Parts: sequence; C-alpha cells; structure tokens
Amino acid sequence: MSILDDLKLQYRTGGIAQKLIYWNVGLFAIPAIVFGLLSLFGLHIDYLYYVSLDSLPSSLAWKPWSLITYAVFHSGIFHLFFNMIVLHFSTRLFITYFNQKQLLGLYILGGIFAGLVYIASYLVLPVFENTSSTLVGASGSIMAILFATVTYNPYMEMRLMFIGRVKLWHIAAIVIALDLIQLPMANTGGHLAHLGGALFGYLFMTLLKKGTDLTDGITKIIDFFVNKSIPKKKKTPFKKVHKNYNPSPPISTESKIVKKDKTQQQIDEILDKISASGYDALSKEEKDFLFRAGK
Repeated sequence: MSILDDLKLQYRTGGIAQKLIYWNVGLFAIPAIVFGLLSLFGLHIDYLYYVSLDSLPSSLAWKPWSLITYAVFHSGIFHLFFNMIVLHFSTRLFITYFNQKQLLGLYILGGIFAGLVYIASYLVLPVFENTSSTLVGASGSIMAILFATVTYNPYMEMRLMFIGRVKLWHIAAIVIALDLIQLPMANTGGHLAHLGGALFGYLFMTLLKKGTDLTDGITKIIDFFVNKSIPKKKKTPFKKVHKNYNPSPPISTESKIVKKDKTQQQIDEILDKISASGYDALSKEEKDFLFRAGK
C-alpha cells in the first residue's frame, strides 16, 4: 500500500475531527505550493485575499463565502501547526460527550460567529477607527469547540506533561487570559474573534442543555446535499417468475455467510481499535486489510 493509499484510508476511516485537520492542512499546503511555483514565473497571486475575511462589511457583498472559508485557511506554517494541535485536543474532548455532526456544525457556526464579532469590532471600537484588516485561521472555530466542552464539564480532569493533573476550566482560563493580555499588543481583531468563538461555544452549550441544538440547521443542510450527491437506484418493473417445483435441497451457502461474517467482524474490530487508540495504533497488516476491504 502506497503512502497516498494510506492517507486516503486514514481520511475515509477517520471521523470529522480528522477530516477537519486534513482540510486545513490541504488548503494550506496545496495553494502554497501551486502559487509558490507560479511566482517563479513572475505570476504573483495573493490567493488569501479571496478567501480571507475582511473587516469591512462591504466586502461580504462580493465574497460572502469568506465568512466560512477564512476558518480553514492559514497565513503561515506555525499558525497552522499550533491551531491543529489545539483543534486535535479540543475535538477529542468534545467527541467524548457529543456526536460528529454536532462537531462539524459547531466548527462552522463558531467560525461564522467569531467572524461577525471581528467585523463588528472594527465598526464600533474607537481603536479601529479608519483602519481595516483581514482575518484567516481556525482559532474562532476551535475556541467554540473548546469552550462548549468547558461549559458542559468544567471539572473534567486531564494529565498534562510536566504539569500533572489539571481541570479543564484551568486550561480555558489560561487561554482566555492570554487573549485578553494580548488585546492591546498586536492582532487585536484576531484576539477578539477568539473571544467571540469562546462566547459562541458557551452559548451553544447553554442552549443545548435547555434542549435547543443550534447545529440542527447545519446538519440538515449537509444531509440534504449529501443525499443529493448519492445516485438513486433505478427502479425495475416487477416481473412475475414461474418456477417448477424442485424437490432437491438448496445449495448450502453456509461457507459464504461465515466468510462474510468473519470479514465484517475483523473490520469492526479494527474500527473499534481506531476509535479507541487512533489510526496510527494499527499494524501494517491491519492497515493493508482495511485498505483492501474498502475497495
């Protein structure tokens, strides 16, 4: 199995959290490579300009998609690296209590809300008077996921390297403090977007506890397009078939059924192992078997 096949298998068998990381990494690496090569021939294209969120509300008139796309693009390798570490950490905590569809919906809605806070801050805060800026990065969405989990279970304990056991609210408090401290220093709009994402995570979980799931609308939209993309099977007219009575016993299919059950059982065991320990915990033989079974 080639490296590309291995990556495809990880993508297919991974959950929404892993797919989000793949999308963020891919949307950083592929454009950077392509447009970097084009610059060698004198073609300089600022692709981030077309996907970033502008602080001017008027920009949404010609690039409304930027309210979503900004949350899956990054401005640099370290920006991407640290965001993906926190995304991996936050999504693992969230999935402990909630499902994959809620995770995706919260990522999208948290990013939108954080983006709106970013735009609003440039409209109302005097510090931004006569200035404009652009925003990229998944931080707002990640903060929504992290703080939704904190709101649900603030006393969840975890062990951190070199520190020991801490509660989840301790980590959340440090993250908020860092954003507040850096507000007057640099990237003020970006830090306000982080705080907006955290606020949305809190609001989402507060409403969810009362029975209102804000991600339901996103889930229905995604399900609609997914169902549209699946080709419908053509209906064949019913045909009545007359068969002569055959007293001979039917051919045994026991061996085929056993084989199918064993294969499915092995697949289920491997998927359980992925769910518990991650894809990297699989042996080479298990990865090869899962790849062949997925064809």
